[in-house]
Amino acid sequence: MITFLFKIRLILDRLPRPSPTHALLLWAALIGVIGAIATIIFKEGLSFLQRLVSGHSGSLVAMAETFSWPMRIALPTIGGAIAGLLLMFAEKISPSSATDYMEAIAIGNGRIPVITSLLRSISSLFTIASGGSIGREGSMVQLSAMCASVAGQRIGMDSTRLRLLVACGAGAGITAAYNAPIASAFFVTEIVLGSIVINSFGPILVSAVVANIVMREMPGYHPAYALPNFPAISEKEMVLFVILGGFSGLLAPQFLKLLKFSKQIFSRIPIPLPIRLAIGGLGVGIISVWVPEVWGNGYSVVNSLIHQPWLWSSLLTILICKVVATAFTAGSGAVGGVFTPALFVGAAVGVLFGQLVNTIWPGATSLPFAYAIIGMGAFLAAATNAPLMAILMMFEMTLSYQVMLPLMLACVLAYFIAQVTSGMSMYEITVKRNREEKNRLKIRGVHVRDLIQKTDTVLPMSANIDEMTKIFLHHPVKYIYIIDDNNHYQGVVALQDLSVVMADNAANKSQKAENFLRRDFLQVLTPGMNLSEAFQHFQVHQGERLPAIESPENPVFLGTVFKTSLLDTFFKLSQMESVTY
Repeated sequence: MITFLFKIRLILDRLPRPSPTHALLLWAALIGVIGAIATIIFKEGLSFLQRLVSGHSGSLVAMAETFSWPMRIALPTIGGAIAGLLLMFAEKISPSSATDYMEAIAIGNGRIPVITSLLRSISSLFTIASGGSIGREGSMVQLSAMCASVAGQRIGMDSTRLRLLVACGAGAGITAAYNAPIASAFFVTEIVLGSIVINSFGPILVSAVVANIVMREMPGYHPAYALPNFPAISEKEMVLFVILGGFSGLLAPQFLKLLKFSKQIFSRIPIPLPIRLAIGGLGVGIISVWVPEVWGNGYSVVNSLIHQPWLWSSLLTILICKVVATAFTAGSGAVGGVFTPALFVGAAVGVLFGQLVNTIWPGATSLPFAYAIIGMGAFLAAATNAPLMAILMMFEMTLSYQVMLPLMLACVLAYFIAQVTSGMSMYEITVKRNREEKNRLKIRGVHVRDLIQKTDTVLPMSANIDEMTKIFLHHPVKYIYIIDDNNHYQGVVALQDLSVVMADNAANKSQKAENFLRRDFLQVLTPGMNLSEAFQHFQVHQGERLPAIESPENPVFLGTVFKTSLLDTFFKLSQMESVTY
């Protein structure tokens, strides 16, 4: 028996073993399955709470319509209070732990706390099931990413691979929510990671595709949005879609500013978290007395907008009320996403725009549902700062090549207009990355010439011991800069070299600066260097100041640059950019 097992061992040792990259692809596929299951569990939990409250599950709007007006007010208020209690409990368990999957991927070590994440997800369940105007996709993605984090820690992955595995979990969660695996992979790479690299994009895409396959095999599966075939677009009508893209680029930052303003208002109210979320739910409940369509994330209303005709006055009322209700829910601190509400706003704006152009040019333009599809993509591109993700998501939802040209034009234009007008993003990690990139651009725009200062610690080659000694006595420096008759930099005289001969008075009288010259002092700056290049020289020199010359070919001595001036400039640029936001 032992001989047989030993032979098996030898055979297994001869088999090719997968590289770490190949192994990660296998783990990514497994995370796709786990992420889909986590999403299904969340959906079932939501359905259970809905049945518990109303006796049936499904559309939250339909549920709201069956309730009396006191129930429409009471249920979101009570749900908000329960959600707030769960969040307060989660904060007491781990007050300083970061649970956001984006931070764990982008700047963290990939570790997501389990208990805190579960409590926040359950809190989100109560907010959504009670009619909160917020997306459920945020908690779905969080749960999927948390499962990936736990799995990666159990198998002993290092922080780099663990972060990538968590990214795979996030991609799986987004796919399970929206049935768009390619866009989901781009969401994680474009928004969370900030760059599309095949070593990270490949595993995330594998995880997203596997999650999509698992979701499709589940009974009762259906896409989030049932979008009709996109019509053929004439060249003249293309201009209208471009205008819609520009309009979306102007509106999306205003939507984000409203959400930010609401959060600031709620944060200034000195009340416990459960009461704060209850107030947010109360606001939604009061609005729903007249407009029950504000309940939930807007899935059912968007599908109705696309497939049924609407009066523009009714749609405009619902749009305004939905935005205000979302501000109440998100501003109060409820856990959830605003990705789906942003799609709702984009669809409503698109339909209103489509109705307007159909009124002006009846029969000459596409039906409003076409403008709803383009509006969803353009508004999403502007709100997330991820136009490529938005284009791919709408393409995967429609599976129509005819949508691509107007969609690309509208999304790109919306993105650039939003960037120029505000630079805001739905996700804080994107704002931080944009801020850092702008800081880098500002730093590259500032040059050493702006920091050069005149100095008295410079002497000619013929300077004697007394002159050099006076410089060192009057200035707390380690080096004197030496120039020739043409003001060309030649090198330095170091204090430690001079101190060796100070005791010999006879030798002092005959020594000149050229006798102590260090020509190998090569850490010099030039006016055209940017701050990053100058800082690299300081890292090598480890001193407080460096000499500046015109150029290596023409080493005219210009003065000195102090490290403190360099660091102060870095700090001021960072402060200026943070004030902008």
